[in-house]
Amino acid sequence: MRSTLLSIAARGLSALAVAAVLAGTASAQTAEGYWQKVQGAGVLRCGAAVAPPYVMRDPATGEYSGFFADLCREFADTLKVKPEFVDTTWDNIVAGLQAGKWDVSLALNRTPARALAVNFSIPAMQYQISLVYNKQNPKLAGEAKSVADVDKPGVTMAVMSGTAQDKAISAAVKQATVMRLPSNDETRLALMSRRADIVVDASDTNQLLTQSNPDWAVALNPEPALAKQGVSFGLPHQLSYSDIEVVNIFLEEKVATGAVDALIAKANDEVLKGAK
Repeated sequence: MRSTLLSIAARGLSALAVAAVLAGTASAQTAEGYWQKVQGAGVLRCGAAVAPPYVMRDPATGEYSGFFADLCREFADTLKVKPEFVDTTWDNIVAGLQAGKWDVSLALNRTPARALAVNFSIPAMQYQISLVYNKQNPKLAGEAKSVADVDKPGVTMAVMSGTAQDKAISAAVKQATVMRLPSNDETRLALMSRRADIVVDASDTNQLLTQSNPDWAVALNPEPALAKQGVSFGLPHQLSYSDIEVVNIFLEEKVATGAVDALIAKANDEVLKGAK
């Protein structure tokens, strides 16, 4: 009798275990992923801080361009939703993503500090910081190879506030003055007006500056490197592995097929035409 009761109890526990597994499976199957919710809303919100050629904004029309803006449009097309650009600054681009003000942050540099707060896609491209200065500036006479070579009293370095290059140069210099300005255009104007001696920016962005002003502008890619990081989509921290893989697979294909290179070339041409 006792063995019969034990057998019945065991079968009952087994049935409960099977029911729990089935319930868990059903729940997993019906769980809605992040991008499904975006599809339900019909809009992909892209947090956009201006930094040519990554992200640009026409002040007259409000239209966004740049290769990361184009990637946002193409990812929205993959999800079959409309892209919506949300204007922000580099000081707020991580906090806005954390607060749910947009679904992705555009052209975000991968850093350990940011990874504590948000997720990242794989890089769309690699980023390096360079310095541009006027070769006729007497403060910077002589061949410079490192940040230490230009880190002098009386030298002013202009950088866009809140960016990865702001954090990197602020940690590296000991004697020069760091001038933090709200936009890329203002850092360039500071250099051209000689309020600043050096512009600190991404190497590809600074390359556009030297190409536009070959008579006086020279670029320094410091050795050792000031920073080398991947440039990615910033993603909400709560995203699952599956949700992150959706973006990664999208970017893998764009990089492998040369689509990203084509978008970069298009954005660079736009910047150079605007500089003429």
